[in-house]
Amino acid sequence: MDFETVSAADFGASLRGIGINILVRDVQALCAMLETVFEMKAHRVTRDFAILTYGDQVFQVHSDATYHSHPLPGLLPESGARGAGVEIRLYDSDPDLCADRAEAAGMHVLQPPTDKPHGLREAYLLCGDGYAWVPSRPL
Repeated sequence: MDFETVSAADFGASLRGIGINILVRDVQALCAMLETVFEMKAHRVTRDFAILTYGDQVFQVHSDATYHSHPLPGLLPESGARGAGVEIRLYDSDPDLCADRAEAAGMHVLQPPTDKPHGLREAYLLCGDGYAWVPSRPL
């Protein structure tokens, strides 16, 4: 599928399994950050929307404005972290490399790369919207 030209209806109809859609204050800034830190690819980036790919995984980012008639934004805080309690795990990203890139890209390193007892080396990186992006690799 060509994410740059697919219609909204065809894209929506193609989605299967579990989908992730992240509501953010600044779509373009988050896309730039994710491309820099995790080498993701952002498609159709506008102020309101983007399709992102991470390997063969696809997810979406929407601005708050796109949810103008939806009840979800009423639950979001005006300031501060939104994503508390959400971990977006990126199992094919080097936590050391990503942590090195994170601060320069505007992320906060909540936990530097650490070997964990569950067999992964991982880092916790927070974006401005408070989502925890967790690059992980097997030990």
